[in-house]
Amino acid sequence: MSQRSTLRLMILGVLVLSLLGTLVSRLLYLQLLSGESYRAAAQSNTAREVVNPAVRGLILDQAGRPLVSNRTSMVVTINRVTLEREADGGKRVIERLAKALEIPAEQISDRLMTCGAEGAKPPPVCWNGSPYQPIPITSDVKPLTALEIMENRTEFPGVIARLDAIRIYPTPFNVNAAHILGYLGPVTEQQLEEQGKSKAFDRLRRTDVVGRSGLEAYYDTVLRGTPAVTTLEVDTGGRVTGTVDERPAVPGSYLVSSIDAKLQSVVEKQLVEAVQRAQEQGYPGDSGAAVVIDVRNGHVLAMASYPTYDPTIWVGGVTKKQFEALMSSDSLSSNAIQGLYAPGSTFKVVSTAAAGKEGLDLYGEYKCPNRVKLGSQIFRNFESAAYGKITLARALEVSCNTVFYGIADEFWLRGGGPDSTKASPDPIAEVARMFGLGSKTGIDLPGESAGRVSSRLFKGANWEAKKDVWCRNAVEGYPETRKNDPKLADYFTALDKENCADGFRWREGDALNAAIGQGDTAVTPLQLAMVYAAIANGGTVYEPQVIKGIMSPDGKVVKEVEPKVKSKVGVPKSTIRFLQDSLPGVTTDGSGEIPFEGFPLGQIPVASKTGSAQVTGTKVSTSWFAAYAPADKPRYAIVMMVTQGGTGSKTSGPSVRAIFESIFGVTGEVVNPADSVLIGGAPRKSLPVVRPDGTPVAPQGKDSGMRVVEAGATG
Repeated sequence: MSQRSTLRLMILGVLVLSLLGTLVSRLLYLQLLSGESYRAAAQSNTAREVVNPAVRGLILDQAGRPLVSNRTSMVVTINRVTLEREADGGKRVIERLAKALEIPAEQISDRLMTCGAEGAKPPPVCWNGSPYQPIPITSDVKPLTALEIMENRTEFPGVIARLDAIRIYPTPFNVNAAHILGYLGPVTEQQLEEQGKSKAFDRLRRTDVVGRSGLEAYYDTVLRGTPAVTTLEVDTGGRVTGTVDERPAVPGSYLVSSIDAKLQSVVEKQLVEAVQRAQEQGYPGDSGAAVVIDVRNGHVLAMASYPTYDPTIWVGGVTKKQFEALMSSDSLSSNAIQGLYAPGSTFKVVSTAAAGKEGLDLYGEYKCPNRVKLGSQIFRNFESAAYGKITLARALEVSCNTVFYGIADEFWLRGGGPDSTKASPDPIAEVARMFGLGSKTGIDLPGESAGRVSSRLFKGANWEAKKDVWCRNAVEGYPETRKNDPKLADYFTALDKENCADGFRWREGDALNAAIGQGDTAVTPLQLAMVYAAIANGGTVYEPQVIKGIMSPDGKVVKEVEPKVKSKVGVPKSTIRFLQDSLPGVTTDGSGEIPFEGFPLGQIPVASKTGSAQVTGTKVSTSWFAAYAPADKPRYAIVMMVTQGGTGSKTSGPSVRAIFESIFGVTGEVVNPADSVLIGGAPRKSLPVVRPDGTPVAPQGKDSGMRVVEAGATG
């Protein structure tokens, strides 16, 4: 053999060995490293899931009364795979079933079509789940009809009748609580995308319904439980050849709220009466909110918003007409936690706290003229007349604006007056933020608004955001408005010229308006309730909580939610004591006196503050009434607000009184704790009892507030 031939054989041998090595390496990789992933992929191509949702957990009030429950419903389903094996594709079965159920055959056919297929109607009519899963056709089928279908299986192949759980709202004491409880709706594409490609057992699927608002949304994963999943083995022809895995459902947990149904009912009724009271006085009184807080722990005992809606409207799907009506009425959002309003004179407690923090004499005398003039602008008292020299406590009682204008002016001058900068001190805004204003309270409900605090910082940030628009309008001069109203266009143009040039500047007028809760300051009724709760308890700002505990469906305590402290109000204790000593005088000798005439204040002293917040344009002022009681041993804080409602004293005050009467068991001037809407005269300390079968042990007799209700349901 020549040397050249030998070399060729060597090269060929090396090449063969190299190829064999590559092949062996690849084989090892496929078998040892990637085998599991390929097996999973292969299994996913031959396995299909059949999913049945778990029974959703109940929502109870603090005494164990169901606020949201389930009932059993007879549901007829069709296995589409079985149906399609019929000689005519299942046409005759559909016709027979339609006749038995007394519904159009077209309705059944529409339900069986896969969403996205040609001719399919949009969800929830079409089927958005697995083709191997029984498809629900209709619910609340009569038992005799279901029995007839099941006894004639040969006539109805693939048709099954089963019991499913359907959400219901028991409404103890005719309570509404729609904005607290929320509602359910189909899972969205965004929610499916956000969970990624996880193969988790409890992942969301297209057929799921989830919480859309309120507690149903905030605690959705707790309430939803874990579905029953049966994994079927399917051949290439789509035929089921076996069962790979079966996992039973795990029912959702129960939520125990701090809400008391009987008190909630009273608050809802009184809010409506306050709105009607405003209308009787000739005011629009178009919306409102009310909140009751346990000042010792931040528990929300009741919270109402007006207008509201019937939560049962969502059960089974809302129509387009119904949804449009909800949107046009502005009833879907909660005014209590989402609405933002100028707090008016109820904010003066914050300005008073700032005065104490900055070393002003809380027990000194202050001038209370009926107006003050700064440059060409006049600032007036709104609800009160001139009182001459009065104490700061008296200024709170009669709600004298000009006293607080004077305090704000001193702070403004201390901060540099017209030469101040963003870094200059802003005592009132600083204390407002200590009380939690300008930030979310942290309540366990979705969609809460943060509000805003009028301040140097806000003014500067607002100018940065709007200066381009202001400057453009200043140049263009509102041409469209000018066609019909030249004077209004001139006014807007002049205003925008001023804002364009120095809209960032914290002017003297800004400081004065901020001190009385006007200007840019905007709060939710819940935020204001937490301010007064903090004053009542000595300076602790709690995170308000609606849920106090979580229980398993068999009655075991899963979690007791501890009170959460958001912050401490960093002012001298003597300042908080001053407010605690002064606010009862508002009820006995001030602007809160009229609605509490005849109330047994000697036994149950009430600390209060009224507010009539002015609104821009031609709108009527917002009515506010904030209070807590007993003033000498605080327990409950109440805030009520009615937009375009006039004064706090005449519109909201009487309803706040009625709520206190219901809490303390007051009839006329007689106090009887046994007549309290709260069982035992106080919120329940422990969680209610739930029997092993899932039935809550709610109060009996007149305290139950219940009609015939199925507390739980098994699907």
